[in-house]
Amino acid sequence: MKPSGLVYQQQCCSAARAGFFALALLVSFGVGPSYAQNEPVLVPDAIDYQKLLPILPDAPQGWTADKPEGSTEDVGGFRLTNVHRDYRKGEGNDAPSAAISILDSVANPDYVSATTAAWNNNSETSEGYSKSVTIDGNPGFEAFEKETKHATLWVMIANRYFLQIELQNQDPKELQEWAKRIDLKKLAAIK
Repeated sequence: MKPSGLVYQQQCCSAARAGFFALALLVSFGVGPSYAQNEPVLVPDAIDYQKLLPILPDAPQGWTADKPEGSTEDVGGFRLTNVHRDYRKGEGNDAPSAAISILDSVANPDYVSATTAAWNNNSETSEGYSKSVTIDGNPGFEAFEKETKHATLWVMIANRYFLQIELQNQDPKELQEWAKRIDLKKLAAIK
C-alpha cells in the first residue's frame, strides 16, 4: 500500500502530465494554416525523445526523482515528442513536489507564435497571479495559485521547445531556481 502522500503526488503529477498531453494535442491539431488539396505540407520532424531525456536534471540535494519518461509518436502525419520527470521532497500531502516537461513543437510554428503572443497578458488577484517573464532571453509565462500553492512556468526555447515547470507546495520564487537546473542553451542546440 502506498502512503497517502505518494498517492496525492502521483495524482498531482498525473494531472500535470495530462495537461501537458492536452497542450501536445493542441500543438498537433490546434492552430495551423490551411493548404490546398494537392499542395505538399512540409513539416519539420520532431527529434527523438531520447535526445531530450538528458536535459531533465537530477534531483536536487534532499529530493528524489522518478525515472525520466518520454515518447515520440506519429500524430496526424507528423511526429510529436515530449519528455517528463517528477520530483519530490519528503512524503505527505504537503510535501513539496516538482514536475518538468519538454514538448518539441517544431511541427506547428503557428501554435508557437499564438501561444507566446498570449503570454503578454499579466494579471494579479487575491487568488494569485500570471505574468510574462524572460528566462535567459527566452519568452515565458509564470502563474501562481495561492490557495493550492501551485506554481507553473512555461518557457519557449529556440522557437521550438515548450519547457514547463510545475511546483506544488513551494514558493513561486523557486520556479527560477528550478529553471537554472536546466541547461537551456544545450536544449536550444538540439536539432
